[in-house]
Amino acid sequence: MAEHRTTLDPDDWAALRAQGHRMLDDMFDYLEHLRERPVWQQAPAEVRASLRAPLPRAGSDIADLHRAFMEDMLPYAVGNAHPCFFGWVHGGGTPVGMLAEMLAAGLNANVGGRDQIPVEVERQVARWMAELFRFPDTASGVFVTGTSMANMIAVLVARRRALGAEVRDAGLAAMGQGLVAYTSAAAHDCIAQAMDLTGIGRAALRLIPVDADFRMDTQALEQAIAADVQSGLRPFFVAATAGTVDTAAIDPLGRVAEIAHANGLWFHVDGAFGAMAMLSPALAPLLAGIEHADSIAFDFHKWAQVPYDAGFVLVRDGELHRQTFAATPRYLKREPRGMAGGSPWPCDFGPDLSRSFRALKAWFTLRAYGTDRMGEAIAGTCALARYLEGEVGKRPAFELLAPVCLNIVCFRHLAPEGDLDDFNAALVADLQEAGIAAPSLTTLRGKVAIRVAIVNHRSERRDIDAMLEGLERLAERRLRSTHEKTGV
Repeated sequence: MAEHRTTLDPDDWAALRAQGHRMLDDMFDYLEHLRERPVWQQAPAEVRASLRAPLPRAGSDIADLHRAFMEDMLPYAVGNAHPCFFGWVHGGGTPVGMLAEMLAAGLNANVGGRDQIPVEVERQVARWMAELFRFPDTASGVFVTGTSMANMIAVLVARRRALGAEVRDAGLAAMGQGLVAYTSAAAHDCIAQAMDLTGIGRAALRLIPVDADFRMDTQALEQAIAADVQSGLRPFFVAATAGTVDTAAIDPLGRVAEIAHANGLWFHVDGAFGAMAMLSPALAPLLAGIEHADSIAFDFHKWAQVPYDAGFVLVRDGELHRQTFAATPRYLKREPRGMAGGSPWPCDFGPDLSRSFRALKAWFTLRAYGTDRMGEAIAGTCALARYLEGEVGKRPAFELLAPVCLNIVCFRHLAPEGDLDDFNAALVADLQEAGIAAPSLTTLRGKVAIRVAIVNHRSERRDIDAMLEGLERLAERRLRSTHEKTGV
């Protein structure tokens, strides 16, 4: 009797190879001709309906699945690869990163641990980051999904330092009374989320006021710490931000470091995108003091243009980092030789045991482009932000709402009538739906702002011009429509 084959490999490798080349070419075509496409378009109802089919019992031809992707998925993504995408701090990706992701998927390595070269690749990227941020050789680093997870890891390492090894068994109910932490009122909510998910609680996070430039008020930080100590509480952690989500403001990192260490607090930097300014010699001085951090969280998938997802956390005290997470159940026992060698493993530095080979696309990107070229691309987005700042200043219909520190510009349209907040919110939606450009919205000191985050290495002055001209044209149309409806 012939053996029943259960493999999922193809019967015809040549046919699959040809189909794979067509898929690869389609993605190269997509990236090469991005400007010819709308930035974003809403998916039709029939496309959404097609994705509500029941669980498939039988297989489908891969060519049909490819066609479904090209027709029903690719056109209706958020569009962050497009040079006119300015909505959130999303990286644009690169063809090199895409190819690296393909290689990693083909290898299908589980980089939780064991003696394998993919682990060494991750270790090399960690050493590169320690060099970049002037951390010691004993620092540790690990890839995670994004800065939200990286910030949470930093909180857990700081908690371990504050409460000792016992907290891993006894928990916060027995040991964590009175812990308090600090960050600025402009910090990303994932800092508060980290306090929530680690069991310390959002109420234990003090939101420190910001100054006129949206940076943490360090005098207010000192006062808050002193007040909590006076009340018998236990300050243990302060998170400064390098590139706030609203305005890209950079907290005074050096001064925050001094205050943190003088009071025995863990000094963490949320550098989700801004930390990568270290790749640019022109911008790196803006981050003075980051080298004194106890930990830094950042994303390769933002300013470094690595495909999603590729977050990272760097910890100065690598041994403390390991002690926060390491466990050796019988099925993960380490050995001096064989596949179970090579300890410590990446799973000893975070909560994930099953981990994809994220490091490869970061390694490819850093090696293929080099940090000099990557730094130039980062500096280029900041130059575009200054260009946009100047163009806003030339147009009387617009008003700048925040200083431009790095690559984010916040402004609004000064409609001559009606509620300015509603008008600007509607105007941004008009622009997005027209497919011209995609800024987002935020609120600064009670005013709704058009927020333009210039992150994509593909963006140029013509893209800024297209966005501004689109805003002016759509604003005029909206005002004209209002006049026609009211008869004024």
